[in-house]
Amino acid sequence: MFQSLESCSLILNLSENTWTGAVAMLGRMGTLTGRCRFELKQRRSLSSPVLPRLHYPAGSGGRKDRTGQEAGQMSLAQINSILKANEHSHTPPRGPASHGVLGFHSNMLQSNQPSEDRRSSATYLPGRGGLLFGVFDGHAGPACAHSVSQRLFYYIAVAKLPLGTLAELERAVEEERAVPPLLEWHQHPQDHSSPHGGATSSHSLRLYWQERLQDQDQDQDEDQDQDEDQDQEDGRVTPALVNAFRRLDCDLSVEAQVHLSTSRRLSLPGERSQSSPLRVALSGCTACVAHICNGVLHVANLGDSRAVLGVQEPDGRWSAVSLTNDHNAQNPDELQRILGEHPASERRTVVRHERLLGLLLPFRAFGDVRFKWSREMLSRVHEARVDLRSVVGEGVRTPAPHYLTPPYLSAQPEVIRHRIRPSDKFLVLATDGLWELMHRQTVVQLVGELLTGLQQQRPLVPSRGMTLGGLQRLLLERRGQVMSVLEDQNAATHLLRHALGDDGYGAVAPNRLAKMLSLPSELARRYRDDITITVIHLNEPDL
Repeated sequence: MFQSLESCSLILNLSENTWTGAVAMLGRMGTLTGRCRFELKQRRSLSSPVLPRLHYPAGSGGRKDRTGQEAGQMSLAQINSILKANEHSHTPPRGPASHGVLGFHSNMLQSNQPSEDRRSSATYLPGRGGLLFGVFDGHAGPACAHSVSQRLFYYIAVAKLPLGTLAELERAVEEERAVPPLLEWHQHPQDHSSPHGGATSSHSLRLYWQERLQDQDQDQDEDQDQDEDQDQEDGRVTPALVNAFRRLDCDLSVEAQVHLSTSRRLSLPGERSQSSPLRVALSGCTACVAHICNGVLHVANLGDSRAVLGVQEPDGRWSAVSLTNDHNAQNPDELQRILGEHPASERRTVVRHERLLGLLLPFRAFGDVRFKWSREMLSRVHEARVDLRSVVGEGVRTPAPHYLTPPYLSAQPEVIRHRIRPSDKFLVLATDGLWELMHRQTVVQLVGELLTGLQQQRPLVPSRGMTLGGLQRLLLERRGQVMSVLEDQNAATHLLRHALGDDGYGAVAPNRLAKMLSLPSELARRYRDDITITVIHLNEPDL
């Protein structure tokens, strides 16, 4: 059973039939293919939404918090408390195990109640190892995003393992022996606060590796060759990512169908309902995952979250390189793909109002079985499960119009491979809540300036033979470069502060930031989405 222990280890309750043996496993806590490069000569930010003027009854004294302050008049300490509540960072030990990653910063800010975004980060331990980072944007509830954020990295791990290692893993499970862990998680404590799939997801994962072992098309030499060269291992990453995404999505669908046929009623709303297989499958999520190993970056994207590379040019300027394409109606290639997969008679109905069947914005996602199951299967669900009406939204419980030739939605990720260069300083993964507020070039510029400033603030170590006069000149130069004391040490928090408080001139307007953070929950979603950001530091900025 998947459990979140203090060591963030995964314990599988496995035996041949009853899954009762506990096995400690899976957790111990320049070339760019198909790239779109954007080098903008001036920073550009998206227009900010106009904040509403809130009106309160006469004589009420306005809307005040417990301290008597009016809404929007938050202190700096209150602003920082909200912005930094989900702040997280990690610096791996220097050496081969870091794979060139100097560290990462991450943060989340919710708009929905509860937040539908999730994030994950972990070190893959077997073989030459690697690091995994992901952001997940849920819709129709947080259930699917939460399940995928907890499970996808294990599927990637199993997809990458050589057959010999998988065979040893299976023998250890059968004999109830402990096996070396596959993942070491690097998570904020609250990221593991909710239950996940338990025995059901453990069973599905084991079936996945058993099927890999039974696949006769696998290269049999892989069993004996545990010392394969780096190019061979690198060549397995793209198919592993694709297979892991697709297999997990398939398992979410199968688990929901089994749950539907064996249970009389869907779990009631509440914490435990988030792990209900039917609720997970009826909701959905996009995913953007980065895999870094031995200086090679792979990005697997599904939906409209994005990965943007921050590149420092020889003259010190910052450039933004997009490593993902949005899978929605704004992408002409994606629009043609979805139209080409269905009869010409459906050309006017497959995409309506820039949404899939007029309902869903992303054209690729996990879950969302109402866009994947057969019409007959969905009809049985809606006819037999009247209890769905009390636990899912109207859009989920109402059959989609013009539902003729499913599936309409794909869980096939688009994978980009990129060898990290010295000029590649950082990678930003973020859900669409950030990109709706800020242009990619602005994001890269802000992170680049912050990381440069942080580097300049480090203690100065004089070189041997430096005179006092030379040291004084160096100190004055550094003071001139750092124009002000940096408010944030975390790059993700820095982006949140500017995304919400931008004054239109590259600075933060405290009043605007306070108003955006103090919006009532029923209004917040109208002006911003949940925002999740992970900034991965690859190389030191050039000063």
